[in-house]
Amino acid sequence: MTLGPRLRRFVLTAHVASSVGWLGAVAAFLALAIAGLSSDSAPTVRGAYLAMEVTAWFVIVPLAFASLVTGVVQSLGTSWGLFRHYWVLAKLLLTLVATVVLLFQLENIGSMSDIAANSALTDSAHRGSRISLLVHAGGGLVVLLMTTILAVHKPPGLTRYGWRKQQELRQTGEQPG
Repeated sequence: MTLGPRLRRFVLTAHVASSVGWLGAVAAFLALAIAGLSSDSAPTVRGAYLAMEVTAWFVIVPLAFASLVTGVVQSLGTSWGLFRHYWVLAKLLLTLVATVVLLFQLENIGSMSDIAANSALTDSAHRGSRISLLVHAGGGLVVLLMTTILAVHKPPGLTRYGWRKQQELRQTGEQPG
C-alpha cells in the first residue's frame, strides 16, 4: 500500500503535529508535577494535580494514540515500511512503550487528583506517588525526545526483512516507493 502524495502529506502533517503536541503536553505535565511536588502553596499544589489529570486524559492520551496511529499509517504507506529500517522499528517500540506506561500511570494520576480535590497535600503526604509522577513524566519526555531524534536523523540500517525486500526490488528492477 502506497499513499498518494496528498494523503501522504496529510498523514505526515498529522503525525508531526500529534507527536510535537504530545512532546509539549508531556513537558507541561512535567512542569505541573514539579510544581505539585515543590510548591509550599496549597492552592498551587491542588491546582497542579487537578490540571495533571485533565491534561493526561484530554491532551496526552489522545495525542499519544494519534501519534501512534499516524506513525503506523505513514510507515505502511511509504517506502520506509514498518519493519524495513531499524530506526522506524525503534520509534514504533518507543512509542508503544511510552503509550503503555502512560496508560498504567493514569490510575496514579487520577488518585492524586482525587486526593488533591478532597484534602490538603502536606509535604510528606503521598510523596512516593508524587515523585513517581515526576519521574514518569521526565522519562516520558526523554523517550519522546529519542523518537524525535530518530525521526530527524534516520540512522542507517536495514532489518533482515528490509534487506530481503530491497534485494527483491533490485531483482525485479522496481524502484522503492
